[in-house]
Amino acid sequence: MDMARQMADGKPVKKVRPRRTVDYGGAMGRWILMRKMRPNSTYVPHLRPAPPYIIDLLPPKAYPDNPSTSLCTKFVHTSTNKIRCPVNCVVWTPEARRILTGSTSGEFTLWNGLTFNFETILQAHDSAVRTMQFTHSGAYLASADHTGVIKYFQPNMNNLTQWPGHREAIRGLSFSPDDTRFATASDDSTIRLWSFEEQRSERTLTGHGWDVKCVEWHPTKGLLVSGSKDNMIKFWDPRTATVLSTLHHHKNTVQALAWSPNGDLVASASRDQTVRVFDIRAMKELRLLKGHKKEVCSIAWHPFHPLLVSGGSEGAILHWDLSSSSEPPSAVLASQQPGPRATLSQAHDSNVWALTFHPLGHILVSASNDHTTRFWCRERPGDASSVFSGGGEKPPEVTDTSGQDEDEEAMVPGFGMGAGGGGWGGWGGAQDDLPSAGAYGPGGGGAQAGRSGATDSAEDVLPGIGGFGQAESASGVVGRQNGPLPSQEDMFGHGGAEDGDAYENNANSGNNNRGGRGRRWGRGGHGGRGGHGGGGGSRRGRY
Repeated sequence: MDMARQMADGKPVKKVRPRRTVDYGGAMGRWILMRKMRPNSTYVPHLRPAPPYIIDLLPPKAYPDNPSTSLCTKFVHTSTNKIRCPVNCVVWTPEARRILTGSTSGEFTLWNGLTFNFETILQAHDSAVRTMQFTHSGAYLASADHTGVIKYFQPNMNNLTQWPGHREAIRGLSFSPDDTRFATASDDSTIRLWSFEEQRSERTLTGHGWDVKCVEWHPTKGLLVSGSKDNMIKFWDPRTATVLSTLHHHKNTVQALAWSPNGDLVASASRDQTVRVFDIRAMKELRLLKGHKKEVCSIAWHPFHPLLVSGGSEGAILHWDLSSSSEPPSAVLASQQPGPRATLSQAHDSNVWALTFHPLGHILVSASNDHTTRFWCRERPGDASSVFSGGGEKPPEVTDTSGQDEDEEAMVPGFGMGAGGGGWGGWGGAQDDLPSAGAYGPGGGGAQAGRSGATDSAEDVLPGIGGFGQAESASGVVGRQNGPLPSQEDMFGHGGAEDGDAYENNANSGNNNRGGRGRRWGRGGHGGRGGHGGGGGSRRGRY
C-alpha cells in the first residue's frame, strides 16, 4: 500500500481515519439462507451478550416479537456540509442506498448510506427547503421551500418543473397512496390538494385558525391528518374537503405528525413537550409520552416494530416502546406511566428537525439545527460503548466534510496508519466493541494500549492486531467466552524479580535497556520503544 511505502521511505505518513460502515448485506443474506434451512417458521438464533455473537445479529424484521433489537442508540457518524447551515428535512432515496437532506441554504445534499460520506450537492431552491418526499413508486421527488414554491425532481436530481403553491412557507407535504395527488400544509393556515400530473390545485382545506405545521396522508386510505399552531389536530376527507374530527389534546403548537405503518395509530409531537399517540379506530388517546425537557420537533415510526422515536429542541432523541398490549388507564398519573425505552440526551446540540428510519429498520438518521446529520445504528451483542442504560452520551466532535474540500486516500475500512510511538498496541477505537487484546500484542511503547473510546476519530487499527502508538491505559484480557482468563502467574508459574519486574518496567517505561526474561515471550523480553529486545528464548518459555 502507498502508506506502507511512505513509511518505509521515511516520509511523513498522512493519517487516514478508517470509515465506519453499517453493512446490512451479511445479515440479510444470512437471514434469507436461514429461512430455507430453519427447523420451524419461528426459529431465530439465540443471541448472547458477547462479541462472538455479533455475526448472528439478523435484520429487525427477523425479530417480530422483540422490539429491543431495533433501538438505534449507537452513534455511527456525523456528516456536515462544508458550508454549515441548519438541516431541515431528511429522506432515504427509493433504493435506500443514499440519504438526501434539505438545508436552510436551499441545497440538497446526497450522502452515502453505507459509508456515510459525501456524494453530491445541488442548489435546489432559492430559499430554505422545508419539506420533501419521494412518491411511493420512487419515480419522483416533490419538495417545497420557505417562499411557497413547489418543485418536482427525478431521482437523478433533474429538476422537472416548479410553481408557486402557497403565499407563505410550506411546512408539510404528503402523497396519496396511489401517488396521483399530494397535500401541502402552509403558514397561510390552509391545506391544498394538488393533482400531481397536472400540477394544479384541486381543493383547499380551510378550518385551522393559524399556521398549519404538518400534514400526513394515510398510508392506504383517503384520510388526511393535519396539525396546526392553533394546538388542534384535524382529520379530513380529501374527497369532500370537510373536517371529520378534531382533537384538542395538545396545549401548544402541533409540530409533527406520523402514521404508524399499519395506519391504525397516529403520533403527534408538540411544543407542550409531549408526544401523544391516538388510535383512529376508537378516535381516542392511546398514550401520553412525557420525557422531553423542551418542545418536541420531530417523530418517526419504526418500519416493523411498535417503536416511536422523537426528537426535541434540547437535542435529545427518545425511543418509546409501545409494544405492551395493555394500555395505561386514564386514571394513572403521568408520572407513573412508563418512560422512554432508551434516551440519547445529547444526540444533538440544538433542535432535531427530522428523523427517519432506513426501510430495513437498522439505521436511524437525524437532522438538526446544529448543522449536522447524524447516523445511529443498533447496539451489537457485547457492546462496551452502549448508551442503552446510561442515559445517552454526547457524540464526539468529529465531522466529515470529505469529498467537498479535500481528497482522501483510498483505503479498506479498518486498515490505516496512525501517528505515535512504535510497536503494536491493543484494540483501537474503530474496534471498540471487541475485547481488549493489549496483553496479546508484542509491544514497545504501545504494549499495553487497551481499548480507546468509541469515537469517530479513533486511532487506526489492523483488525485482530491493534492500533499504532496508543499507550495510555491498560485493560484486562477478555476471553472469547466473555470471562477473564487466568493470570499469567497461574498459567506459567512465578518467576524471580528479574522475570516479572523487568518485563513490566520495560513495557511501561519504554527504556532502551535490555528487557528481562518475560514469562510469555521467553528470555528475550521486550526492548525499548519500537519492538522486540533480545533473543527469542526457549520454546518452553515462549509458549
